[in-house]
Amino acid sequence: MKTTFNPPSVRQPFGAYNHGLLVPPGASLLVTSGQLGIGLDDAIPADVTAQAELCFKAIGAILDEAKMTYADVIRISGFVTRREDFQAYMAVRDRFTLDPKPVSTLIIVGGFTRAEFLVEVEVTAAKVL
Repeated sequence: MKTTFNPPSVRQPFGAYNHGLLVPPGASLLVTSGQLGIGLDDAIPADVTAQAELCFKAIGAILDEAKMTYADVIRISGFVTRREDFQAYMAVRDRFTLDPKPVSTLIIVGGFTRAEFLVEVEVTAAKVL
């Protein structure tokens, strides 16, 4: 059982995430590489929503292979190239995350390895054995 922390002395989260999440001893830990919005056919959608969906679907496949689900995700780090895309990214993130909501960071970056990429997402997941 994960424990969430949102102390009254800290401003409440801006969105669907928690400030802290404690994982009990003995949990199995999974860390993913950053996933980009690219399909198996190497197609890269033009908009951040479609790219973010591909990122989260790829992460879902990694979780599944590790015998985990989005319920096991404890941390999400998202990176977008345009400030105006953060709300679209967060809408996709919120569709995939489950309770208790993971901790989350979103950073605006100057770019990725290819100019077409608008978003990259990495997660950490922990499952109590």
